[in-house]
Amino acid sequence: MGVRVGYLLPTREQVMAGQSDTAALLSLASQAAALGYDSLWVGDSVLARPRHEPLSLIAAVAARVPEVMLGTAVLLPALRNPVLLAQQVATVDQLAEGRLVLGVGIASDVPNIRAEFVACGVPFEKRVGRMLEGLRLCRELWSGKPVSWNGRWVIENSVLGPTPHRPGGPPIWIGGMVRAARERVGRLYDGWFPNSPDPEVWRKQWGEIRDIAREAGRDPEQLTGAVYLTLTIDEDKARAEQRINAFFENYYGRPAAEMRARQASYAGPASGAAEWLSSWANAGVQHLVLRFAGDPERHLEMAGQLRSKIGS
Repeated sequence: MGVRVGYLLPTREQVMAGQSDTAALLSLASQAAALGYDSLWVGDSVLARPRHEPLSLIAAVAARVPEVMLGTAVLLPALRNPVLLAQQVATVDQLAEGRLVLGVGIASDVPNIRAEFVACGVPFEKRVGRMLEGLRLCRELWSGKPVSWNGRWVIENSVLGPTPHRPGGPPIWIGGMVRAARERVGRLYDGWFPNSPDPEVWRKQWGEIRDIAREAGRDPEQLTGAVYLTLTIDEDKARAEQRINAFFENYYGRPAAEMRARQASYAGPASGAAEWLSSWANAGVQHLVLRFAGDPERHLEMAGQLRSKIGS
């Protein structure tokens, strides 16, 4: 199977524009599915970058759009009680009939995200341990067997119902490029989902993850290599650069140069976009998740037309 292409629904952009309704988002999901996109994704934030709650929205998309893979890009498990999260994910995976993927991360260390953790009553410095333990607990609960747990959370011989549609629960893809994140993917999880700025770095680090998996006695062929990309397609390259820079600054409240140095992005004509996307596919990426900097309907159409050229 060739590289898969997914689309990130613009939940953050909708809220930034003062639009809290979900009708437009569901319409975009249907449009993407009709155009042949392989997956639909939703981001996560409560107060730092306000947007719709991701699992609730995915549940609505699951009921509206059949067959297409659905995922979080990325969920912050540390903000959530894992017992409640396990129940919610199991329910959504039943609605999606096993199409759910959990992309997860630990969150960047910036002031507004630290403030978000404080508001949610979660110690920011404990976020890695909370995520790792919480995901272990979720997987135990998704087994459908009695669970006893004595850690940050305490459970005595309890059974979760319903269990996910997919036995054992949905695949978990880890964001992040640091060595510790790559170790977690290789040893514990099902996929890698960074927003790496360089296909060659991605290729090298994906090779490291596969080696780690082998050393841990796992089959690296069972892992999925993905990447989260941002792009603006415009035949006027200068205009495209202006648009994507404004997008990053408005979205993150940080200088565009800073964010573009940290996140993979493209601005320019369609021919260059096809070449850029192909460079990721040629590096070994199996799943491209695209975020468009504005004009979602136009970008869905234009990027959809490039699919046959990706990797060719």
